[in-house]
Amino acid sequence: AALVPCRKARRKDKDAAATNQEEPKMYLESTVLECTIPESRLRDLVDLPEGLDYNEWLASHTLAFFDHINLLYGTISEFCTMSGCPDMTGPGNRQYLWFDEKGKKCKVAAPQYIDYVMTFTQKTVNDESLFPTKFERDFPSSFESLVKKIHGLLLHVLAHLYHAHFREMVLLQLHGHLHSLFAHFTLFNARFNLVDPKDALVLQDLAVALGLCPPTENPPTSSAAAAPPGGDEDAAAV
Repeated sequence: AALVPCRKARRKDKDAAATNQEEPKMYLESTVLECTIPESRLRDLVDLPEGLDYNEWLASHTLAFFDHINLLYGTISEFCTMSGCPDMTGPGNRQYLWFDEKGKKCKVAAPQYIDYVMTFTQKTVNDESLFPTKFERDFPSSFESLVKKIHGLLLHVLAHLYHAHFREMVLLQLHGHLHSLFAHFTLFNARFNLVDPKDALVLQDLAVALGLCPPTENPPTSSAAAAPPGGDEDAAAV
Protein backbone atom coordinates (compact mmCIF):
# COMPACT_ATOMS: atom_id res chain seq x y z
CA ALA A 1 0.00 0.00 0.00
CA ALA A 2 1.25 3.48 -0.78
CA LEU A 3 1.07 6.26 1.76
CA VAL A 4 2.78 9.57 2.39
CA PRO A 5 3.94 10.73 5.83
CA CYS A 6 1.07 11.96 7.98
CA ARG A 7 0.71 15.02 10.16
CA LYS A 8 -0.59 14.87 13.72
CA ALA A 9 -4.05 16.31 14.24
CA ARG A 10 -4.34 19.43 16.37
CA ARG A 11 -6.60 19.48 19.40
CA LYS A 12 -8.93 22.15 18.02
CA ASP A 13 -12.21 20.73 16.77
CA LYS A 14 -11.80 17.89 19.29
CA ASP A 15 -15.04 18.78 21.05
CA ALA A 16 -16.93 18.36 17.80
CA ALA A 17 -15.44 14.95 17.01
CA ALA A 18 -17.98 12.99 19.03
CA THR A 19 -20.89 14.52 17.12
CA ASN A 20 -19.67 13.23 13.76
CA GLN A 21 -21.05 9.75 14.29
CA GLU A 22 -24.67 10.69 13.64
CA GLU A 23 -24.04 12.93 10.64
CA PRO A 24 -24.64 11.83 7.02
CA LYS A 25 -21.83 9.80 5.46
CA MET A 26 -19.40 12.54 4.57
CA TYR A 27 -17.04 10.06 2.92
CA LEU A 28 -19.59 9.48 0.13
CA GLU A 29 -19.66 13.14 -0.93
CA SER A 30 -18.23 13.62 -4.42
CA THR A 31 -15.91 16.40 -3.28
CA VAL A 32 -13.96 14.02 -1.01
CA LEU A 33 -13.97 10.80 -3.03
CA GLU A 34 -10.59 11.21 -4.68
CA CYS A 35 -7.80 8.67 -4.19
CA THR A 36 -4.08 9.41 -4.31
CA ILE A 37 -3.55 6.28 -6.44
CA PRO A 38 -5.73 5.41 -9.47
CA GLU A 39 -8.03 2.43 -8.92
CA SER A 40 -6.78 0.80 -12.14
CA ARG A 41 -3.20 0.84 -10.86
CA LEU A 42 -4.26 -0.65 -7.53
CA ARG A 43 -5.91 -3.56 -9.34
CA ASP A 44 -2.57 -4.35 -10.97
CA LEU A 45 -0.85 -4.32 -7.57
CA VAL A 46 -2.96 -7.05 -5.95
CA ASP A 47 -2.28 -9.93 -8.36
CA LEU A 48 0.22 -12.51 -7.16
CA PRO A 49 3.46 -12.08 -9.14
CA GLU A 50 4.58 -15.15 -11.05
CA GLY A 51 7.02 -17.25 -9.05
CA LEU A 52 6.25 -15.61 -5.69
CA ASP A 53 4.99 -17.74 -2.82
CA TYR A 54 1.33 -17.13 -1.97
CA ASN A 55 1.94 -16.90 1.78
CA GLU A 56 4.80 -14.45 1.24
CA TRP A 57 2.41 -12.25 -0.75
CA LEU A 58 -0.18 -12.41 2.02
CA ALA A 59 2.42 -11.66 4.68
CA SER A 60 3.93 -8.64 2.93
CA HIS A 61 0.53 -7.07 2.32
CA THR A 62 -0.70 -7.80 5.83
CA LEU A 63 2.33 -6.06 7.31
CA ALA A 64 1.85 -3.06 5.02
CA PHE A 65 -1.86 -2.75 5.75
CA PHE A 66 -1.22 -3.00 9.48
CA ASP A 67 1.51 -0.35 9.41
CA HIS A 68 -0.49 2.11 7.30
CA ILE A 69 -3.78 1.72 9.17
CA ASN A 70 -1.92 2.10 12.46
CA LEU A 71 -0.18 5.21 11.11
CA LEU A 72 -3.40 6.82 9.91
CA TYR A 73 -5.18 6.05 13.16
CA GLY A 74 -2.28 7.64 15.03
CA THR A 75 -2.91 10.98 13.31
CA ILE A 76 -6.41 11.24 14.81
CA SER A 77 -5.98 9.13 17.96
CA GLU A 78 -6.39 12.13 20.28
CA PHE A 79 -9.88 12.60 18.86
CA CYS A 80 -10.76 8.97 19.56
CA THR A 81 -11.35 9.08 23.30
CA MET A 82 -13.13 6.93 25.86
CA SER A 83 -15.76 9.64 26.29
CA GLY A 84 -16.08 10.65 22.64
CA CYS A 85 -16.12 7.07 21.31
CA PRO A 86 -17.55 4.98 24.19
CA ASP A 87 -18.41 2.15 21.77
CA MET A 88 -16.52 0.61 18.86
CA THR A 89 -18.83 1.50 16.00
CA GLY A 90 -18.81 1.60 12.21
CA PRO A 91 -21.14 3.05 9.56
CA GLY A 92 -24.82 2.46 10.18
CA ASN A 93 -24.00 2.41 13.91
CA ARG A 94 -22.71 -1.12 13.51
CA GLN A 95 -21.20 -2.14 16.84
CA TYR A 96 -18.12 -4.31 17.21
CA LEU A 97 -17.74 -6.40 20.35
CA TRP A 98 -14.59 -7.95 21.79
CA PHE A 99 -14.09 -11.30 23.50
CA ASP A 100 -12.37 -11.14 26.89
CA GLU A 101 -9.88 -13.72 28.20
CA LYS A 102 -12.76 -15.99 29.25
CA GLY A 103 -14.36 -15.90 25.81
CA LYS A 104 -17.19 -13.61 26.87
CA LYS A 105 -18.44 -10.90 24.52
CA CYS A 106 -18.00 -7.42 25.91
CA LYS A 107 -18.43 -3.84 24.80
CA VAL A 108 -15.33 -1.71 24.96
CA ALA A 109 -14.64 1.87 23.96
CA ALA A 110 -13.21 2.39 20.48
CA PRO A 111 -9.69 3.40 21.60
CA GLN A 112 -9.48 0.31 23.81
CA TYR A 113 -10.76 -1.95 21.04
CA ILE A 114 -8.31 -0.52 18.53
CA ASP A 115 -5.48 -0.91 21.04
CA TYR A 116 -6.45 -4.58 21.40
CA VAL A 117 -6.39 -4.97 17.61
CA MET A 118 -3.01 -3.32 17.19
CA THR A 119 -1.45 -5.14 20.15
CA PHE A 120 -2.71 -8.52 18.94
CA THR A 121 -1.53 -7.87 15.39
CA GLN A 122 1.89 -6.57 16.46
CA LYS A 123 2.43 -9.58 18.71
CA THR A 124 1.37 -11.94 15.93
CA VAL A 125 3.56 -10.51 13.17
CA ASN A 126 6.54 -10.47 15.54
CA ASP A 127 6.15 -14.20 16.25
CA GLU A 128 8.55 -16.12 13.99
CA SER A 129 6.46 -19.27 14.32
CA LEU A 130 3.45 -17.44 12.87
CA PHE A 131 5.03 -14.84 10.56
CA PRO A 132 8.41 -16.33 9.59
CA THR A 133 10.99 -13.94 8.16
CA LYS A 134 13.86 -16.39 7.75
CA PHE A 135 14.15 -18.37 4.52
CA GLU A 136 14.46 -21.76 6.20
CA ARG A 137 11.22 -21.35 8.17
CA ASP A 138 7.92 -22.53 6.71
CA PHE A 139 4.61 -20.77 7.14
CA PRO A 140 2.18 -22.58 9.46
CA SER A 141 -0.60 -24.56 7.79
CA SER A 142 -3.19 -22.19 9.27
CA PHE A 143 -1.43 -19.03 8.06
CA GLU A 144 -4.21 -17.98 5.70
CA SER A 145 -6.77 -18.28 8.53
CA LEU A 146 -4.60 -16.07 10.71
CA VAL A 147 -4.33 -13.49 7.94
CA LYS A 148 -8.12 -13.53 7.57
CA LYS A 149 -8.46 -12.87 11.30
CA ILE A 150 -6.08 -9.90 11.15
CA HIS A 151 -7.69 -8.42 8.05
CA GLY A 152 -11.13 -8.72 9.64
CA LEU A 153 -9.94 -6.76 12.67
CA LEU A 154 -8.22 -4.13 10.53
CA LEU A 155 -11.47 -3.70 8.62
CA HIS A 156 -13.16 -2.82 11.92
CA VAL A 157 -10.57 -0.08 12.47
CA LEU A 158 -11.11 1.30 8.97
CA ALA A 159 -14.88 1.23 9.52
CA HIS A 160 -14.49 3.26 12.71
CA LEU A 161 -12.19 5.78 11.04
CA TYR A 162 -14.76 6.38 8.31
CA HIS A 163 -17.71 6.44 10.69
CA ALA A 164 -16.36 8.60 13.49
CA HIS A 165 -13.25 10.40 12.29
CA PHE A 166 -13.50 11.08 8.57
CA ARG A 167 -13.97 14.81 9.19
CA GLU A 168 -10.58 14.94 10.91
CA MET A 169 -9.07 13.12 7.95
CA VAL A 170 -10.47 15.79 5.62
CA LEU A 171 -9.22 18.61 7.86
CA LEU A 172 -5.74 17.07 7.71
CA GLN A 173 -6.07 16.49 3.95
CA LEU A 174 -5.47 12.78 4.50
CA HIS A 175 -8.78 11.52 3.13
CA GLY A 176 -7.28 10.76 -0.29
CA HIS A 177 -4.66 8.54 1.35
CA LEU A 178 -7.32 6.85 3.48
CA HIS A 179 -9.38 6.15 0.36
CA SER A 180 -6.34 4.73 -1.46
CA LEU A 181 -5.51 2.51 1.49
CA PHE A 182 -9.12 1.34 1.72
CA ALA A 183 -9.22 0.69 -2.04
CA HIS A 184 -6.00 -1.36 -1.97
CA PHE A 185 -7.19 -3.24 1.11
CA THR A 186 -10.59 -3.97 -0.44
CA LEU A 187 -9.24 -5.11 -3.81
CA PHE A 188 -6.63 -7.35 -2.19
CA ASN A 189 -9.14 -8.97 0.13
CA ALA A 190 -11.61 -9.49 -2.70
CA ARG A 191 -8.92 -10.99 -4.92
CA PHE A 192 -7.95 -13.62 -2.33
CA ASN A 193 -11.27 -13.96 -0.43
CA LEU A 194 -9.76 -12.90 2.89
CA VAL A 195 -12.70 -10.99 4.39
CA ASP A 196 -16.22 -12.33 4.85
CA PRO A 197 -18.43 -10.52 2.31
CA LYS A 198 -21.00 -9.93 5.06
CA ASP A 199 -18.40 -8.07 7.12
CA ALA A 200 -17.33 -6.03 4.09
CA LEU A 201 -20.89 -4.76 3.59
CA VAL A 202 -20.35 -2.14 6.29
CA LEU A 203 -18.31 -0.08 3.77
CA GLN A 204 -19.91 -1.48 0.62
CA ASP A 205 -21.38 1.89 -0.35
CA LEU A 206 -17.90 3.42 -0.32
CA ALA A 207 -16.47 0.54 -2.36
CA VAL A 208 -19.21 1.11 -4.93
CA ALA A 209 -18.64 4.88 -4.96
CA LEU A 210 -14.92 4.33 -5.59
CA GLY A 211 -15.66 1.92 -8.45
CA LEU A 212 -14.21 -1.10 -6.65
CA CYS A 213 -17.28 -3.32 -7.00
CA PRO A 214 -20.84 -3.30 -8.39
CA PRO A 215 -23.77 -2.16 -6.21
CA THR A 216 -25.39 -4.63 -3.81
CA GLU A 217 -28.87 -4.70 -2.36
CA ASN A 218 -27.85 -6.40 0.89
CA PRO A 219 -27.64 -3.98 3.86
CA PRO A 220 -24.95 -4.42 6.53
CA THR A 221 -25.95 -5.96 9.85
CA SER A 222 -25.91 -3.89 13.02
CA SER A 223 -23.38 -5.69 15.19
CA ALA A 224 -20.39 -7.98 15.08
CA ALA A 225 -17.95 -9.53 17.50
CA ALA A 226 -14.23 -10.11 17.18
CA ALA A 227 -13.19 -13.69 17.83
CA PRO A 228 -10.87 -14.23 20.81
CA PRO A 229 -7.28 -13.38 19.84
CA GLY A 230 -5.87 -16.09 22.07
CA GLY A 231 -7.88 -18.76 20.31
CA ASP A 232 -6.64 -17.66 16.91
CA GLU A 233 -3.05 -17.46 18.08
CA ASP A 234 -3.28 -21.04 19.36
CA ALA A 235 -4.81 -22.24 16.10
CA ALA A 236 -2.20 -20.44 14.01
CA ALA A 237 0.61 -22.08 15.96
CA VAL A 238 -0.56 -25.61 15.13
